[in-house]
Amino acid sequence: MRKSVLASAVITAAVVGGAVLAATASQAAVPSTAQSKTLFFHVVFSPHILVESNTDNPEAPIALGDVAVFHDQLFSHGQHVGDTVGFCMVVGLAPDFPNNCSAVFRVPGGSIIAQFATAPGPGGKLIALTGGTGIYRNAGGEGTAVEFGNGKGSLTLHVLSLVPRGGGA
Repeated sequence: MRKSVLASAVITAAVVGGAVLAATASQAAVPSTAQSKTLFFHVVFSPHILVESNTDNPEAPIALGDVAVFHDQLFSHGQHVGDTVGFCMVVGLAPDFPNNCSAVFRVPGGSIIAQFATAPGPGGKLIALTGGTGIYRNAGGEGTAVEFGNGKGSLTLHVLSLVPRGGGA
């Protein structure tokens, strides 16, 4: 009895797996037509608030698992057009204290979801755009945030509107 149940499970897995592969192959055969749009913003950075998780050594300035939260303001042509909300978690220590960050850019037409790895300090930070809402619901792409060092900076997002392949919704 156990052998027949196991054999049935293996056959079911093979059939389901084959169906998934066939669906994937048919979607891959249809060319994707992605549309792109570049968004540029001036940024006024908020003071990042550190939420400390270090209970073992409260004297340490930064510890693994500490989280910095932020709420930055976005401007275009001198007008306030949106904001950025997010957090960065400390995932490594000295010398560069790397962070794993997630952010939501709330802009006219919807929100754009992003993730990036960064370290404190000025310079360009590369951003992966991983989805969105509203007109950005099928968004992908990449961006760059630059801190000028005076609480201001710039944000450039190269947004791809990814069209579902294979006739999917």
